[in-house]
Amino acid sequence: MFNSKILIVDDEKDISNLIEMALKTNGFFNVKKVFNGTDALYEIENWRPDLVLLDLMLPEIDGLTICRHVKSNVLTCNIPIIMITAKNEESDIVIGLELGANDYITKPFSTKILIARIRNQLRISNSETKKENYTNLQYKNLIINKINRNAFINNKEIALTYSEFEMLVLFASNPNKVFTRNQLLLHLKGDAGYDIGERAIDVQILNLRRKLGSLGSDIETVRGIGYRLNEKTC
Repeated sequence: MFNSKILIVDDEKDISNLIEMALKTNGFFNVKKVFNGTDALYEIENWRPDLVLLDLMLPEIDGLTICRHVKSNVLTCNIPIIMITAKNEESDIVIGLELGANDYITKPFSTKILIARIRNQLRISNSETKKENYTNLQYKNLIINKINRNAFINNKEIALTYSEFEMLVLFASNPNKVFTRNQLLLHLKGDAGYDIGERAIDVQILNLRRKLGSLGSDIETVRGIGYRLNEKTC
């Protein structure tokens, strides 16, 4: 928990410094501060903090817009957000919670209460992440939800047939492992026993590559054997 990355988003530097000091005093040293909405979105998308302390009144992009953006993006929606609000912002608090914010604290606040709420959200997030690892797969900018049977690239859902989805899960679960056409065929048939031939595997792979766009080239043909997801590093 103490290695967690925490992003402070507040244009009042005195408050940001106070929060940073409180965090570091309590063992949280991986902290970043930004002072406007534009920088906040950049850090959330690129640094991927484990938790965001988000002031609602910000220059450039307001906190509610940031919350909406983060919680609607499949790549960032699980990042906990604690809103930092003024006492007269009750309607904004309600909107923020409806948008998916996880908690809020009003100014002026007790740093002890803030730290307790941060720890609580990190505990919840860590627990949910463990559960999510059983249901979600990630490969580069591809997210696969095995329970809901859908897949997203850059937060955009891609339409897959049953066979395409099953092969994609198999490849993403076993990067760099070579599967013969017969192995893929047996994987797709399972206990259902529906009719599909080895040549149909090539058609399925062709369609899957096309739907994956630039990631499609990562599904590599191993001549005379079959296919693999080549986890390229560049």
